[in-house]
Amino acid sequence: MSVIAVAGGTGNLGRAVVDALNATGKITVLVLARQASEDKEKEIGAKIIAINYDDVPSITATLEKNKIDTVISTLTSAVPVSPDLALIAAADKSSTTKRFIPSIWGVPDHESMVAIFPPAKNKIDTLAALEASSLEYTSIYNGYFIDYFAVPKVPSYLSPLPVVADIANNFAAIPGSGDVPVVFTHTWDISKFVAAYVQKSTWEKKEAYIIGGKATWNEFIAIAEEAKGGGTKFTVETDSLEKLSKGEITELPSHPPIYPFFPKQMLQGIFAAFGIFFEKGLFDLKPTTQTLNEEFPDIKARTVKEIIDAAWKE
Repeated sequence: MSVIAVAGGTGNLGRAVVDALNATGKITVLVLARQASEDKEKEIGAKIIAINYDDVPSITATLEKNKIDTVISTLTSAVPVSPDLALIAAADKSSTTKRFIPSIWGVPDHESMVAIFPPAKNKIDTLAALEASSLEYTSIYNGYFIDYFAVPKVPSYLSPLPVVADIANNFAAIPGSGDVPVVFTHTWDISKFVAAYVQKSTWEKKEAYIIGGKATWNEFIAIAEEAKGGGTKFTVETDSLEKLSKGEITELPSHPPIYPFFPKQMLQGIFAAFGIFFEKGLFDLKPTTQTLNEEFPDIKARTVKEIIDAAWKE
């Protein structure tokens, strides 16, 4: 039985991946975390192994001791140095570890993104480290997590964090034209494809794509208005690329309660960067090879309308 370790598997996307791997009944699932917790182990149904991301030799020893053949990272890249780099170095030295899925997700990152979104540099460095290693690896791209707009009615381990569309308050701040398609995929759907993909005997590609659904932001708002019914109409503002380039966005009504945990200037800067990426088409994924949707047709990713209707339809 394959032994797969999920780094960051106690919450968010990582927790969804652990659930999907467990559901196969064919994989021994371990979680790599900074701290172990027996209570959390019982909750997630997987053993948690504490590791120190500053100690590559100890990580290598942990991988070998537990006979881990595949590492899936769901760790945050919004830190000065990506912990993926230590994981990759350790996995490359491990005699048992052969395959790696990095914490890229989202969309492919380019050098042009770094100036306005510094975490992109970590992802670029991660891919460079993988390319220089002996590991078999695949980066998985899925667009934007639609969970943020649908919890808690549509189950997810993510918390609400609305960008552009504040469905609860019938308000939107559209970046640019709002006419550029965006790929939206739910983390639970992503995880089902990941669980299927890791069971392949070989990984033929270094990039794999999952397309949950596509909608422009104007279409997204129309879907939300229809779901809420009763002639609901959103108040819609427009954020120009000039405004976004200054790190500014129109504040959504749901943002102020977040500021104690996510300072306003930081939130605005990150969401402004995403607004630029949306308008420039970076989230309009256009795979040139077979998607995981096509490779695993029995797994059905939910569309934007299906998710928004499930969360908001009266």
